[in-house]
Amino acid sequence: MRFLHRVFILAFLGFIFLLWWGHLLWRNQDNLSIMDKGVDLPPMFDMLLHIQQLRKKRLRSFCSKTGKNIRLPSTQNEASHLLSSITVNNKLQFLYCRTPATGVEDWEQLLEMLQEKENVTLQIPIAYHHQFGNQKALSLYNLTSMESMLRSYTKVIFIREPFQRLTSAYLHGLAGGLSFEEFIQNILDNSSEKNRAEWAPLVTQCHPCLIQYDYILMFGLLGNEVHHLMLRTGLPKNMQIPEFIDAKVRWAYSWLEEHMFHELSLVQKQQLCRFYRLDFAAFRFPFSMLWDHTCTSGSN
Repeated sequence: MRFLHRVFILAFLGFIFLLWWGHLLWRNQDNLSIMDKGVDLPPMFDMLLHIQQLRKKRLRSFCSKTGKNIRLPSTQNEASHLLSSITVNNKLQFLYCRTPATGVEDWEQLLEMLQEKENVTLQIPIAYHHQFGNQKALSLYNLTSMESMLRSYTKVIFIREPFQRLTSAYLHGLAGGLSFEEFIQNILDNSSEKNRAEWAPLVTQCHPCLIQYDYILMFGLLGNEVHHLMLRTGLPKNMQIPEFIDAKVRWAYSWLEEHMFHELSLVQKQQLCRFYRLDFAAFRFPFSMLWDHTCTSGSN
């Protein structure tokens, strides 16, 4: 059975590789060329804005109910430790939480492409932009700069359903030869493993009650949502955004997620519900096998 399981996984990874390779070939074209004609706002612009408002409303409610930390620590060391997952792009004035396999990798490639375009800047640069230099980690700045950027930069968090993140980590070879059930049990049994960025809860990594994120972007919907973000932050309307393949990956993962979900015992699923309880409370994930079949079933 384990042999067949690995065959399925290898076949699946081959499929993902083909998707990714096609994506890279597309990107090697002039992805960010300025088109001769301008483009209108997408017809779903208002709907995407409404979705952002709903996500932020839910997050504010979560923060209010849980009383999570909403103040930056007063010492440099504490603040740097707390904000260790936050990355800065000074040219485009973005702060974003860098959590693997949530779509942030494609986002960073997009920012790099935009960075190379000398004429691409926001319409209204902030007065003290020149003071911040080129550091990429927010934790490397002093407290005054941290506070300034937290107030003025556009802040972005990428979210992905917890069980999808676990499946992705396993398929990307982070299990060290373990079966999926063994991989999950190892995370649940070891406190040091629980803190790894690949699967640690987003609430504990990104501190969404301290950082008032302007955009909450969901894996599986990034193509439209990133385009919406770029238009809202003042980047040129005629800028062509590269394709994000997260929707294709999400579709490809769906059948394998179900297979892996049924490998776990009820106790393991219940433990995962408790482990990710803050993420489920802070963010609404439309399709969650773990939430729908265990966390809300009364068996947790």
